[in-house]
Amino acid sequence: MKTIGIPTQSGTGFRLRRTEQLTVSSPTGRQVADLFCFSQKRLLDGLSSGRSIDYNETVRFTKGHILFSQAGVPLLKIVEDSCGRHDFLVTPCSLQMFQMLSGTQAYHPSCHENLSIAFAQFGRLPELISTTFNIFMNYTIEQDGTIHLCHPWSKPRDFIVFRALEDLVVGLTACADEATNGGRCKPIDYVISRTDHRSRKYPSGQFTPSSKERRGRQR
Repeated sequence: MKTIGIPTQSGTGFRLRRTEQLTVSSPTGRQVADLFCFSQKRLLDGLSSGRSIDYNETVRFTKGHILFSQAGVPLLKIVEDSCGRHDFLVTPCSLQMFQMLSGTQAYHPSCHENLSIAFAQFGRLPELISTTFNIFMNYTIEQDGTIHLCHPWSKPRDFIVFRALEDLVVGLTACADEATNGGRCKPIDYVISRTDHRSRKYPSGQFTPSSKERRGRQR
């Protein structure tokens, strides 16, 4: 297994085969990685924050949770998580965001740009990139619904492991926003490994209903 580094404020794209595992780690700690993915065979079917939150009935994702596509198909399962705090509420940082914050037209590298470049080789358009799974990002949620960006919890070498539930194309970044990463952007590492685990194969277009939906049908 080869560890691959993602340099500061950059990104990469790759294929992840069904049952392969993706380990993402923070060599220095306090660094976020933005992850987005598409089904390899359903070209327009990408990762969905809304369906994942609904079907898992949580906004706090960790070991055992499944990430779903827009079509409700399981894409990734979290099988290990040494940090325990990630975000699935906000979109990747973008040039538009940085220009809004600065009130200028100055250029700033962004995760949206880096993901767009990464997915271009697979024929996926930037407009298809929506809310990313923001590894190690730390948002707190107040009772009134207000969210606050805080420093990541991740310590040096903290990691999260995903298992692919179908063949995917994946984009992964070392987040380019200084404020998200404790004031300084740093690199991210990842490893792709094979496993003999036979994960359940969900038919295309089919999803596992949440316990809320199951309860509703039982009434």
